[in-house]
Amino acid sequence: MKAVQYRSFGGPEVLEVVDVPDPKMFADLVLVRIEAAALNPADLAFQSGAPDPLVDSFFPVTPGWDLAGVVEQAGAATTGFRPGDEVIGYVRGQAMHYGTYAEKISAEPRQLVRKPRNLSWAQAAGLPVAGLTAYQAIVHSLEVTAGDTVLVHGAAGGVGHLAVQIAVARGARVIGTGSEASHAFIGSLGATPVRYGDELVEQVRKFAPDGVDAVLDTAGRGSLSTTQEIAALGARVASITRSTTEYAGTIDVYLHLDGDDLTRLVELAEEGKLTVHVDRTFPLDQAAEAQQLLAGGHARGKIVLENRREAA
Repeated sequence: MKAVQYRSFGGPEVLEVVDVPDPKMFADLVLVRIEAAALNPADLAFQSGAPDPLVDSFFPVTPGWDLAGVVEQAGAATTGFRPGDEVIGYVRGQAMHYGTYAEKISAEPRQLVRKPRNLSWAQAAGLPVAGLTAYQAIVHSLEVTAGDTVLVHGAAGGVGHLAVQIAVARGARVIGTGSEASHAFIGSLGATPVRYGDELVEQVRKFAPDGVDAVLDTAGRGSLSTTQEIAALGARVASITRSTTEYAGTIDVYLHLDGDDLTRLVELAEEGKLTVHVDRTFPLDQAAEAQQLLAGGHARGKIVLENRREAA
């Protein structure tokens, strides 16, 4: 099978497409034929070697944690899946070695749930990592409920655009920061768009005179510096970018695998309350180009690799 690998730390330039043996199967694993795999900023971070003091990497490494695909084989000791099932998954091991930038992968059943019926392969592949991060931030960390006013920084990004929709689905009023070019997109998600910059406080106060009840930072780059001026008394603040030094009391959001949360994301998608915007897709052999677009930081929604197979 084809897989994308890197043999040393670096940027997109270290990626290469290689032929490797099909994954081996324990009796308690599920073999998935990958139709699409989404990119995430964490791919670039781990590939750069920055987390190396904390996480082991065994070269060559195939990056990627997100997938949408079809079960090809279910181990004898597994339950819940059978060949032909369409699934999505957050497939991450304790060490960096096997990943989803490939045509197949062996996964634990707990890492998989059924694919949303109404999403394309590319859309479905973009749901697990970004969706779980957004859901756990909005639902568990910020405890957003109906009637809350929520500010989402980076509302057009991979996590941000999902966080907006999840908050709206919970009955919240949402304000989303983004560039002028992204405002129509942010508005289509159900949020009120506002610009970054010096006028941010004035814009937010125009829509939320008493301040916002919750703030989620998905953008970083000093986004929380104005929080004191726009937050209501007792406002909850969370960040996926480790921005705790910018505003005291900020909750750092750490993504964790939770099958119930992932299943709820599938349900929201099938209820028509959540969709994944795919900025662009690339074939597997253009993974380096896909990472270059991701590194530029201007993608709207998700960037996805597709295994484009020729029809028989």
